[in-house]
Amino acid sequence: MPPRFRLGVVAAEPSGDRLGGGLVSALLEREPSLELWGIGGPELGALGLESVCDIHDLSIMGVEDLFRKLPNALKVRKGLIQDFRRNPPDLFLGIDSPDFNLNLERRLRKSGIPVVHLVSPTVWAWRSYRVKKIAKAVDRILVLFPFEEDFYRRHGIRATFVGHPAARETAGLSKIACRKLLNLDLDGKILSVLPGSRESEIRHLSAPFVASIRALAETDPNLSFLIPFASDRIKEQFLGLVSLEGLTTRVQLVNGNARECLSASDAALLASGTAALEAALVGCPMVVAYRVSGLSYRIATALASTRTVSMPNHLMPTPLVPEFLQQDATKENLVPAVQRLLAEGLDTKRMRDALVAIQRTLNLDTNNRIVDAILDTAQRS
Repeated sequence: MPPRFRLGVVAAEPSGDRLGGGLVSALLEREPSLELWGIGGPELGALGLESVCDIHDLSIMGVEDLFRKLPNALKVRKGLIQDFRRNPPDLFLGIDSPDFNLNLERRLRKSGIPVVHLVSPTVWAWRSYRVKKIAKAVDRILVLFPFEEDFYRRHGIRATFVGHPAARETAGLSKIACRKLLNLDLDGKILSVLPGSRESEIRHLSAPFVASIRALAETDPNLSFLIPFASDRIKEQFLGLVSLEGLTTRVQLVNGNARECLSASDAALLASGTAALEAALVGCPMVVAYRVSGLSYRIATALASTRTVSMPNHLMPTPLVPEFLQQDATKENLVPAVQRLLAEGLDTKRMRDALVAIQRTLNLDTNNRIVDAILDTAQRS
């Protein structure tokens, strides 16, 4: 009987859980006796991971979440360190969530456990001092975007550009097929609205997004809306904060299927984050918004080295995606920006062309590249 390959993993957010699900599926093809231990969501759970906690309890965004969730997060991390030290895995893989994972990774690596981190923190955009912390925490970092590989190599950190798995996963999606899948009008005008997958994002963006939906619905009777939710928990929170009264015939709430919703849509209004990249990969023109608490924003601004927040803009030669942050994320700003995209003028065409280029660059055999790096790092240790 072949020896088991034991993988410690922490994917503390829905986007990380999705990444983990794809790469673990690929790893299982080469290591059928794979044993998982750590933290993840439904994607990793379906592959055999019994998560030690609910990932939503660890998703910290902004100062308000810090005080509410930090004590439990620290307790969970301490327990993981003790468990991994008692029964070391062949390799530990931290997926995104750098504020939780980097400290954990540094301690595990110091204990002799090989460490790979997947998804670079945005050290090239803000809090660049974290590069030194990353150098101490990881044996190798796997990055999803080409410019990040160069950045880390300049800082003496072993880095590998693996592409983004979502690029390959979404390459076959088409507007017509996704509209049929979702039972949508094949010729109608559709806007996807994604207020975020974190509880803090829902708190801050639900109201201006629903206000924008109402204004757009009033000015265009032919426009309909899709709102996909990452989980039932996020959906319940959203519906507890806003009212969709009078909009039920125009708005369709969707469980999951964010990529399909974006592919089916003519444009999107969304929170900066994973959704913006997924919109780029399916070629959906977008308007991006973001809000956090005032204190969180002041801290972030002080530590930032760029004013551009959405990944599609970082991947374009010239940023084309409209971004509205904090007090600018209002109905008065969002509605005209969305209307310009729906008008299908020159701005929309330029954005669509740039999004096609992003899809082409990131569409690699990402999951197998990640598996190659994991097995190579484990064998070297």
